[in-house]
Amino acid sequence: MRHALGVLGVLAAGVLLLVSAAMNWRFGYQLGTTEFDGFIYGSASAAADCMKALVPFFIFAAIRNKMWMQAFASCVVWGVVTVYSLTSALGHAALNRQDTAGMRASEVQTYKDLRADLERAKSQLSWVPQHRPAVTVQSQISGLQLKRQWKWTNGCTNAKGRGNRRFCDNYTSLKVELASANEAAKLETRIAGYQAKLESSRTGVTHSSKDPQAEILANVAGFFVPGVKVEHMQMALVIFIALLLEVGSGLGMYIAFSQWRLGDRQASAQATAVPETTMLTEVPEVVAVEPAVPALPEPRVGANDNKSAPEEDVAPGSDVERYHNERVESQDGSSLTATALYEDYCAWCDEQGKEPLALPTFGREFGELGVQKAKIAGRVRYIGVALKTGTGATEDKNVPVPIVRAA
Repeated sequence: MRHALGVLGVLAAGVLLLVSAAMNWRFGYQLGTTEFDGFIYGSASAAADCMKALVPFFIFAAIRNKMWMQAFASCVVWGVVTVYSLTSALGHAALNRQDTAGMRASEVQTYKDLRADLERAKSQLSWVPQHRPAVTVQSQISGLQLKRQWKWTNGCTNAKGRGNRRFCDNYTSLKVELASANEAAKLETRIAGYQAKLESSRTGVTHSSKDPQAEILANVAGFFVPGVKVEHMQMALVIFIALLLEVGSGLGMYIAFSQWRLGDRQASAQATAVPETTMLTEVPEVVAVEPAVPALPEPRVGANDNKSAPEEDVAPGSDVERYHNERVESQDGSSLTATALYEDYCAWCDEQGKEPLALPTFGREFGELGVQKAKIAGRVRYIGVALKTGTGATEDKNVPVPIVRAA
């Protein structure tokens, strides 16, 4: 489970790092006046962003090795590249959000204009008087133009007599009806065009505002902080996105790799590289040894020796006690370093499918089992114990160690 979480953490941190580096590259590229200058600025921005993710490893490694000047220099470098990367991310996020908001605003305005034109055309269509189809009206007008009254009145320009005036009035009413039919046809064509444009602009943004997310968050924040505007929430979102990318990409890798306890493994490798033997002439530094647990009195054996009382199997109280019973044995003249003992304990936990305790916690619980402890040549050793045969670890034997019991 620990390795699976570590792999997932590294993948997530890697994605954040790639996104942050891409944003820094694009923003840096836009700063150049020429293509080559843009390439230089973009490369420097991407490299600074990657450096931001690597420097935490250098900082904590320098602190672990007590290299204070290197740690201070690493902190300065990390602060500079982080601030630069943060400003680049803020610039890119601000530009991107402004462009997106501008496009949405244009689409919203276009949508509103189309809706207004559609409503106006529908209103004008409702004002057109009732009429028959233009084809029908035009055929009647053509029929009137074939009659004798059309010639007598000179095309209804000189109507004399009651019959001729009645003929021209009929002709005029047909012309008005034809004009209404033509106007209605134009309006219907315009309405159909507006509806087609509205159907093609279904993007989900034009039907709301230019920035729905900022508007909703501003409305929600207005219940708690009056006076919050959409512009304030847009700025807060830009800052939040930039911080998300910078913090996630800057510290995500270090946090993810901590699942594999890289620092403990490096310390173990260094401890293994140091020779285990001590010279007889060395004067060991003696530390107080935790008092041993008093042994329980042995049961008395009476005359009836062949009948022993039934023994009760008592399960160990903790994983450290179980490890002690299974992997450690008492052996005079032998000793184990705290590092070697902890490595064997971690291996035992892997075999048992358990999560190992931290080294200080393990040392405290192991010392409570009554094992004597002394500090020799700057290293902590457990006296009178050895790993059982077959565990795959070896230790020094017959190391002259003065045992001083705590008062």
